[in-house]
Amino acid sequence: MKRIRIAVLPVILLLCATLAAAQAEPEKAIHALLDQQTAAWNRGDLKGYMAGYWHSQDLTFFAADKESSGWEAAYQRYRTAYTGKGREMGRLNFSNVRVAMLGPDAAFARGTWQLTARDGSQRRGLFTLILRRIDGDWRIVHDHSS
Repeated sequence: MKRIRIAVLPVILLLCATLAAAQAEPEKAIHALLDQQTAAWNRGDLKGYMAGYWHSQDLTFFAADKESSGWEAAYQRYRTAYTGKGREMGRLNFSNVRVAMLGPDAAFARGTWQLTARDGSQRRGLFTLILRRIDGDWRIVHDHSS
């Protein structure tokens, strides 16, 4: 009987390690998504940045005292605010990003954003994101940025 218990221990340890790795994989994928968004923004590719968002009318975006629904509304908001005449996208940085899994296909991320303009001026704030795995890819379904 003792041999069985000893033989089962490595299997249990392997299962625990596999479970821990599986839980870490979505967090890595979400961090990678945010890195891809940052890279797209910093090369002036707004549509590439928007690829991180769920392309749906059910996407919600809260910023300052405004609420918008839908991917197209969020895209137009960014386009007007950052690519209109006399505007610049600046250099985006996300920091202190923390991801918490809400389930196998849902997550909550929060952190700090910072935009640096060519003249060195900076704007910064906080963000809270809700993400879902849709068709195998992580997408932001709700963004609340202040």
